[in-house]
Amino acid sequence: MLRSVKVCLIIVVDVMKSHSLKCLKSTKSLYPPFSLPSCRQPFSMQGYELLQVMRFAVEEINNSSTLLPDVSLGYEIFDFCTDAQNFPSILTFISHNGKIKVGANQKSSRYNVVGVVGPFGSSESLTIAPLLMMDLIPMISYGSSSYTLSNKLIYPSFLRTVPTNKDEIQFIVQIILQFGWNWVAFIGSKNEYSRNGLDLFRKTIQNTSICLAFLHELDGKSNIEDILHKIDSLSIKVIIVFTLEDYARDLLTTAIKINTRQKVWIAGDAWSMDLGLAAQPGIEKVGTIFGITEKMLSLPGFEDFVYRSRFKGEAEENCVNCEDGAAGQTCNQVCRNCTSLKAEKVVNNNPTFSFTVYSAVYTLAHALHSVLNCSKVGCSKVQHVPPYMLLQHVKKSNFTLQNRQIKFDANGDPPASYAVVLWQPKTEPSFLMVGTYVTYPTVQFTLNKYLVTWYENHTIPFSNCSVECEPGFVRVQNSVHKCCFHCEKCKANTYINTSVSFYTCTSCQEDEWSEEGSIICTKRTIIYLQHTDLLSVLFLLCAASFMVLSITITVLFAFNYNTPVVKSAGGNMCFLMLVCLILSNIGVFFYFGVPQPVDCVLRNIFFIFFYTICLSCMAVRSFQIISVFKMAAKFPKAYSWWVKYNGQWLCLTVYSVLHLVACGTWLQFGRPKPYNDTTAFKDQTILTCDIGTVVTSIFAWFFLWFLSVVCFCFSYMGKDLPKNYNEAKSITFSLVLFYLGWIAYFTAYIVFRGKYVQLLNAVAQLSSSYAIIFSFFIPRTYIIVFQPNKNTQVYFQTKIQTYTQTISRM
Repeated sequence: MLRSVKVCLIIVVDVMKSHSLKCLKSTKSLYPPFSLPSCRQPFSMQGYELLQVMRFAVEEINNSSTLLPDVSLGYEIFDFCTDAQNFPSILTFISHNGKIKVGANQKSSRYNVVGVVGPFGSSESLTIAPLLMMDLIPMISYGSSSYTLSNKLIYPSFLRTVPTNKDEIQFIVQIILQFGWNWVAFIGSKNEYSRNGLDLFRKTIQNTSICLAFLHELDGKSNIEDILHKIDSLSIKVIIVFTLEDYARDLLTTAIKINTRQKVWIAGDAWSMDLGLAAQPGIEKVGTIFGITEKMLSLPGFEDFVYRSRFKGEAEENCVNCEDGAAGQTCNQVCRNCTSLKAEKVVNNNPTFSFTVYSAVYTLAHALHSVLNCSKVGCSKVQHVPPYMLLQHVKKSNFTLQNRQIKFDANGDPPASYAVVLWQPKTEPSFLMVGTYVTYPTVQFTLNKYLVTWYENHTIPFSNCSVECEPGFVRVQNSVHKCCFHCEKCKANTYINTSVSFYTCTSCQEDEWSEEGSIICTKRTIIYLQHTDLLSVLFLLCAASFMVLSITITVLFAFNYNTPVVKSAGGNMCFLMLVCLILSNIGVFFYFGVPQPVDCVLRNIFFIFFYTICLSCMAVRSFQIISVFKMAAKFPKAYSWWVKYNGQWLCLTVYSVLHLVACGTWLQFGRPKPYNDTTAFKDQTILTCDIGTVVTSIFAWFFLWFLSVVCFCFSYMGKDLPKNYNEAKSITFSLVLFYLGWIAYFTAYIVFRGKYVQLLNAVAQLSSSYAIIFSFFIPRTYIIVFQPNKNTQVYFQTKIQTYTQTISRM
């Protein structure tokens, strides 16, 4: 007994070249299913199989006691032959009583259709979708995967049960990356499905290591042999074939014909489970074929349905015209080449889109169930279901079908549930699932490499433009493709961080170092002069001894201030010299420990300023003695001026002020500061001080070096003076030691750059002061302590008279 009929499901399935399912309409009586005349196109076995899946889904729903109780679904079918031929049917669906009201009020408009399932292809969907979108008629496609259709501003009532190209391309890219390939070809065709896939593929690989080495869109005039030869010439091993099944068959058949071998073929979902192509003789020789397909779900009862519904040998013409038959009369859809098909051929055909058709029909049924307020006992008696109302419930779909969650996101797209299958065509064609890609509830990608058998040496094929660089080498791009490169070793103090970039050597941090060709940086050892170093301890003892010795001599000279030896040494000026020598060596105690800004300033400023004053005293003292013994007679006026105005102190004051200005300029505009020397040793950082600004530092040091030369000249001029007043030897000796100490320091600074170079700088300062103490003050100290008989006025006068007599005889 038939249930009372409320709704007839009008579904469109192509049994020719294209496939689509069609609509829901309200009716008062059940008319038997019928088929519209189809175009003269080659018969499509896949389309016919999807027709049977649709019929099976409708029968299940009609036999259900929980889904749409007391409501029976019928269906109407049309074949999407070409873009031009399908418009009459579509216009019929969106009309009411043969009229189409453009811009009519949706709430008052009536249509022959309130929902459409299909069509199969993306190009076909883009053709008819605008006609359905203007009235928000739900359109659920089971095969249109172009991501363009996800734009809800343009296609507000379009939904689909097949994952989008975006998900499929993401899956393909993950497979390529998993095997380490980066040199691939993309073969498409001139339709929306392929072109959208190519656009998505290009965008997806932008931030990856993958390069699109070759692409081509197949059409009826394409020379496939030339395309395959071009791919071979580019040494491409991985080929993505993102086309419909007819183009894929032509491509693989030609590959078999010209003996193309050792390739990896990645099949789009349109032909990934093509048993006819998998059974093609020689297909196993072209290489390894991966197929991207929806996870296979069995449809319990479908096989029995097909066996039960097949013709039992009746002739095609014996089937009555269903459209003109009596109510309740049914018959199978009449189509040429269909009645002779065996049930096994229908059941064993490509199952890729079986579940998407099945779930699309169930989606509309569940939406109707909600719209009609159905319960376990029945549905409300609604005479008219507006398309927009049905669309609202379709978008909210969330139910489980064969353990698969059926739902849609904001773009009307379902969760992706893909599998990658490995073709095994050597015996009977079969497909082995080796990986999965799902996006619900979270994105998960799995791939079992151990299940894959390769065509060449059982190893993963090499499909890269260049051989991968060894660790520590950077890629240097030598082509328009980023994956074509040669390798260069990273320089010292740089490293390659492949997690950031394969094409750049990253510099180490200031406190790090690395060898050439490194992949990491190592922390540098921090080196600086420490007080506890043996050499540092010895130097500090010498510096302390100098201070004690200088202070002792100062005290000794103070107690013997009125003696001829102290007066001949300069009197008051010798005390200034001793104080300056003591102060000039205060800076040597700031060479130890971690350098601070104040340490860098005090290291040299004390020595430069006070040692220069000491040299000034020596130079003035030498010049004064020369004036007394040699210039007084020749230049009496100059000598009298010198005596009258205390020329020695005037010169000393002027020179000291000028030098003070130079030192002040140095500290104000270019003072020394702490400096981390990372160039002396590759693995060490030496904590030291720089010299500050070069110009100001040279300006400050110039006064010291200039005065040392002047002092040396004056000491040479007085080499023949009386022994008691002859300071030439002592000054010359001290200056020679001064020069030798600083020459040694500069030589070591150039040749050896270590922490002890700083100590040599301090040694040069201390040795310069020791030179003056031992050459100028120690001999006089010796006379005061051990030869007091020479420290008398009579002794000094005798030496002067002897010198005067000697000069007069010359």
